[in-house]
Amino acid sequence: MTQRWGEIKDPVYGYVYITESEKDVVDSFPMQRLHRLRQLAGAEYVYPSANHTRFEHSIGTLHLSQRITENSNITQYLSNDESQMIRLAALLHDVGHGPFSHVFEHLLEKFLDKTHEELTTWVIEKSEVGDILRKVGFNPNKVAKLATGSLQQKGKAFIDQIIQSAIDVDKLDFIVRDTYHTGAKYGNVDVFRLIHMIDVLNENLAIDYGALSALESFILARIESFKSIYFHRVSRAAQIMLALAMEKAKDELGLINFKKPEEYLSLNDYTVWTMLKLCEKSRRIMDNLERRRLIKCAYDQTFHVKDKTVSRLFSTEEIRNEMRDRIAEKAGVKSEFIVIDVPTLSSVPYHHSALLEPMEIPVFHKTRDGRRIPQRLSEVSKIFEALKGFINVVRVYTEEAYRTEVSEAAIKVLGKLPYSARISF
Repeated sequence: MTQRWGEIKDPVYGYVYITESEKDVVDSFPMQRLHRLRQLAGAEYVYPSANHTRFEHSIGTLHLSQRITENSNITQYLSNDESQMIRLAALLHDVGHGPFSHVFEHLLEKFLDKTHEELTTWVIEKSEVGDILRKVGFNPNKVAKLATGSLQQKGKAFIDQIIQSAIDVDKLDFIVRDTYHTGAKYGNVDVFRLIHMIDVLNENLAIDYGALSALESFILARIESFKSIYFHRVSRAAQIMLALAMEKAKDELGLINFKKPEEYLSLNDYTVWTMLKLCEKSRRIMDNLERRRLIKCAYDQTFHVKDKTVSRLFSTEEIRNEMRDRIAEKAGVKSEFIVIDVPTLSSVPYHHSALLEPMEIPVFHKTRDGRRIPQRLSEVSKIFEALKGFINVVRVYTEEAYRTEVSEAAIKVLGKLPYSARISF
């Protein structure tokens, strides 16, 4: 079961070695479908080479999970079956993503009250992947729970944390991989130093103080990547347009009518793009996307605060719509031509585990006699302490023809625009 089958050449890590059971999963349709889901849908309008896929990210995540389970600090707590299950879960962690990755999640959450993690569980348990896992000796339900960081194995919280935590294999890979493919230089993080210095402390993953510089680099890289790649105003403009196109066409195209995993898995970037182009309700948006006639950012405010007040305020659709209507009225523009976007996420990935205090990533230092002494990251890292807080971003988008009027109206409704936000791309 753990016998090596062969290798896959990866541009980031070199050769990634896979086992026989991993090959069987890789060759399944749900995994091969990830070739047709781009990792950063919309980012290609800013970074032309950002056309890598969820498939290669999944291979990278598998590789990093292998490196962690080979770390002697971790291996001592794992059986061979547990190590293989961690790798399979890492490989499958994104199998539930929809077309255009996180953009499709707008439909899932708004109309089905579901997340891609829930669909990952569904696909692993109910598609051919479940049959393959059973064939190679694994319980699909347990693999699905681990793939979404919810296995909760007694005494081994760190197993979930390898897949989903502040420093999980998913984040370690996408920061390095996405900056590699965009050409941005923020992701020059020594992920293998972090993996080498990771340990288990009171059943949770923790980082040896000796890797503090690598950990600080990772935190900085994640912040800068969100600001410059994931939150880039042009990338977000393209994503908003895709989301609007899918919302307009969802009923006619049956985008959220799937009942079986196979129906959901038939949706990918290629099939849905073509469907949206042919649908009358979404055709105009798709024509504009194909000609790079994107909606324009008329207002952009970024707040660095200690809580999520701003993002919570705007996270309610009713409040956003009320603000949108007020801006539209003052600008003399129809509300349908205005979108308020709040692409907000914690600036630093604090919440490491349900068992730990929020806003801390566990670190420790070793004494000469081998004892491991826990420390608070905010006490040993001035960089972390200075950055601790949340990025709250509020933007208003509109058609280019209405940009001036909407900008002036948004300033009146939401507050004065700082000079730095007037720069257009």
